[in-house]
Amino acid sequence: MLLNTAPARGAWSRCVAAIYDPFLALGEHRGMRERRRRLLRRARGRVLEIGAGTGLNLEHYPDELDELVLSEPVVPMARRLGPRLRRSRVQGSVVHAPAEALPVDTGSVDTVVSTMVLCTVPDPEAVLDEIRRVLRPDGRLLFCEHVRSESKRLARWQERLAGPWEWFADGCRCDQDTLGLIEDAMRIEHVEREEWRGMPGLLRPLVVGEARVDT
Repeated sequence: MLLNTAPARGAWSRCVAAIYDPFLALGEHRGMRERRRRLLRRARGRVLEIGAGTGLNLEHYPDELDELVLSEPVVPMARRLGPRLRRSRVQGSVVHAPAEALPVDTGSVDTVVSTMVLCTVPDPEAVLDEIRRVLRPDGRLLFCEHVRSESKRLARWQERLAGPWEWFADGCRCDQDTLGLIEDAMRIEHVEREEWRGMPGLLRPLVVGEARVDT
C-alpha cells in the first residue's frame, strides 16, 4: 500500500497533526478537558510529559511547577506544540525524543504525565521502563489512557477494527490492555474507569489514575 512508504507515512502524519484538535474537540467539550484539569492539578515538581502532541494539556498545569519538559517525537505535532507553549501562561521546553529514549537523567523527575500516549508507542513496555528510570523514588506517573473494553462485545469490535484504526490513527491500538501493562510495571495507587464521551465507541473505555515505582 502507498502509505507503507516513508514519504506517504510522513504526509499522513502531517494530516493527523492537522486534524487532531478538531477530531478531539467534541470529546474535550464533553468531559475530557475537565478530566485533564483534575488529573494535572496533581502534578508537582519537575514534570515530564511524554507524547505531548499539540499541547492540549498545557492550560491545565499548576503555576507552581519547578520545571515542565514536553517530549514529542512526531515533527508535525511538535510544530504545533511549540507555538502553543509560547502562547500559554506556563514556562516549559520541548524536546524531540521518543518516549522509549528520553534525554532526561535517571531519577530526576517528580511527575511523568501520559495522556492517550501508551496506545500509540511501538513498545509500551519499553516506555514504562523508561518512565521508571527517570522518576525519583517518590515520583509518580499520572495517566489517562483509552483501553481495551471490559465489555466482551465491544472488545470483539476493538479487535476486529484494530488494524484499520491503527492505520488511520497513525499507530494507535484501540484493543490494547494498557492498564495491565501499567500494573505489570508499576504500583497503581489510584485508578478510575471512565468513558470518553464524544468519541468513537472503540476509544470510549478510559482509565485515569496514578502509579508509582514499586520500590
